[in-house]
Amino acid sequence: MAIDPRQLRPSELCQLLNSTPMGEVIGERQLRRHRTRAGLRIAASNDPQRVDLLRYVAWLVSERHKPKPEAEGLTGYDAQRERALARSKAQSLSGRDIGELPAVVDPDRKAKAQTDFRFFCETYFPQTFTMAWSDDHLKVIAKIEQAVLEGGLFAMAMPRGSGKTTLCEIACLWAILIGAREFVALIGADEEHAANMLDSIKAELENNELLLADFPEVVYPIQCLEGIHQRAGGQLYQGTQTHIGWTAREIVLPTMPESKASGAIIRVAGITGRIRGMKHKRPDGQSVRPSLVLIDDPQTDESARSPSQCATRERILAGAILGLGGPGKKIAGLMTITVVRPDDMADRLLDRDLHPQWQGERTKMVYAFPTNEALWARYAEIRAEGLRNDAGIRAATEFYRQHREAMDEGAIIAWPARYNHDELSAIQHAMNLKYQNEVAFWAEYQNEPLPEDQPDDELLTAEQIAAKVNGHKRGEIPIGCSHLTMFIDVQGKALFWLIAAWSDDFTGHIIDYGTEPDQKQAYFTLREMRRTLLTAAPRAGQEGAIYAGLERLNEAMLTKEWRRDDGAMVRIDRCLIDANWGASTDVVYQFCRQSKFANVLLPSHGRYVGASSIPFSEYKRKRGDRVGHNWRIPNVAGKRAVRHVVFDTNYWKSFIHARLAVPMGDPGCLALFGRSPRGAESHRLIAEHLTAEYRVKTEGRGRTVDEWKLKQPGLDNHWLDCLVGAAVAASIQGATLFGTGSKPTPSRKRIKLSALQREKR
Repeated sequence: MAIDPRQLRPSELCQLLNSTPMGEVIGERQLRRHRTRAGLRIAASNDPQRVDLLRYVAWLVSERHKPKPEAEGLTGYDAQRERALARSKAQSLSGRDIGELPAVVDPDRKAKAQTDFRFFCETYFPQTFTMAWSDDHLKVIAKIEQAVLEGGLFAMAMPRGSGKTTLCEIACLWAILIGAREFVALIGADEEHAANMLDSIKAELENNELLLADFPEVVYPIQCLEGIHQRAGGQLYQGTQTHIGWTAREIVLPTMPESKASGAIIRVAGITGRIRGMKHKRPDGQSVRPSLVLIDDPQTDESARSPSQCATRERILAGAILGLGGPGKKIAGLMTITVVRPDDMADRLLDRDLHPQWQGERTKMVYAFPTNEALWARYAEIRAEGLRNDAGIRAATEFYRQHREAMDEGAIIAWPARYNHDELSAIQHAMNLKYQNEVAFWAEYQNEPLPEDQPDDELLTAEQIAAKVNGHKRGEIPIGCSHLTMFIDVQGKALFWLIAAWSDDFTGHIIDYGTEPDQKQAYFTLREMRRTLLTAAPRAGQEGAIYAGLERLNEAMLTKEWRRDDGAMVRIDRCLIDANWGASTDVVYQFCRQSKFANVLLPSHGRYVGASSIPFSEYKRKRGDRVGHNWRIPNVAGKRAVRHVVFDTNYWKSFIHARLAVPMGDPGCLALFGRSPRGAESHRLIAEHLTAEYRVKTEGRGRTVDEWKLKQPGLDNHWLDCLVGAAVAASIQGATLFGTGSKPTPSRKRIKLSALQREKR
């Protein structure tokens, strides 16, 4: 018998839900969920939300007991099957449809939060924002509110730990909940960084009960997923799909009637990843593009120390990111940054003369330091002594307590509420951070990094190397150069190569360099390469791709004639190929053995010779060996049937940097092609490779040597290896720097029998 839910009182609905047939209709698990959600263990209730839910469940019961025309007259197995199908359909419907939305708990609170960002933060995130705001926070909050509601761009640099990233995450959430923005893009230094911010926003949508209370049209469908995101595709509201999107890179809020945030999108990307063309197609066919972009720390420590990476990211910001809105549309932007070094990307964006559109705001932890330096110096001594003796800072804190009034004099602190449990004030906290690491304090907390020290005055900076150009065109050989050498550095993704021309006195000129395959862009790193050896040879494995790359590169370079200033055409005399990388050794030897340029090619092995190692000069020379200045070509070809060269990488890296430091015009100088200033700008990438390592003078075995190390793990130094190899090749060909010893010893000269007979006569 069919049941009309409209004719039942709440007590009857409650009794119906708890009756036995309900368990048959929607299953025990769904039954328990409905009971818990509506609080139906209490007898009867006139709460409209509970009544709506009860009526929905009663409708399920009525559908279960309603006679089915197609089932009339069926008996036995057919009737049982129809009942099972009906029960399965009801169970599926009850699990997918979220039912009626809860009512807004406090409409006035919600209305105020839609226009007041500070109120939104304080009201819905009390566990996140637990401390009193500073004046700088209020200034930043006002800027965020303006950017979201009215538009514009805003960049802020705040002290580490001030909550700038959290503020921007909440701003992103606020912008879509109130309907101010329908598509927000989250951009990080890399995609993983941005994905972490997205996870933080997801956690609030899934767990924040206060947001559920006032924004049920957004949060309730998400929380109905109960953490099982696979349900998103089938979720229904009143029989219609909600179209929730919940992936590692994107959130699509539920499509709900009369919801300001209906179908709003949040998507993440790395600043150097795929950003252009970001858009979303809605179920109704409408295509939307980002209207707000949130950029959090767009530079890394590595990129901040690279002028070319800073310039590249600055161009991406001005072009790809600010163009996300599409033709004729302005995009609003919020950016949190940290100044790592002077004149890095963050430092430039905060400069209102260079980038006035970003309205840069640079805040500090301390605006004025205490004036009583003597007391603070004594405090620093007591603090250091306590830390050395494992006693902590208790004695220093007690000293500060006794002299606090005098020690605080003159100090102006940005956030008085910020200090640790074992400290007495924000001033003491700031001074502790300063004493802990002054360099980090000025960069991370004051956003005014100290000028970087040059550990070695003899080494040129990347800017100085890039500017050291000789005025010649690319590929043009200066007159006086008698040796043309090439080196190929083998990597799994690409081949780095460099060609240099040398005089007999080791005056050198880099005339060309690049990669195979060519990357077709001014700045790139090995890690982010997209045009690789494997993409150039899609049917080959790793070894086959390397072999094919060597074939293409050598065919292009070793058959080419290069013009010298005096009109003479010359070819490459010697090409060394790195045979040290991974599984490439056998491939390199095979190529050198089979190539038609075998008389020019030579596999090479760089050796790290430290202070405690046996220097090349002390190796015993064997018969047939060819020995030069910190290199040798052993006579033994081995099973590979190809001779090779071994050289001291530490020595030759010092040699190259010494040549770069020689002024233009002096013998032994090394320069790059091009004309200033345009030529200098084009060499920023190779200059970074050449300065990717630093040297440490070490002593051992009674001698002092330079040992070269990467400044940071993962830095590209491949063209430095290429230039070193090209110099070794020049030495093999006979170039000699004055004062470095004799020319390389040649192989034993062959004497013909006819010559011996002539000597006898």
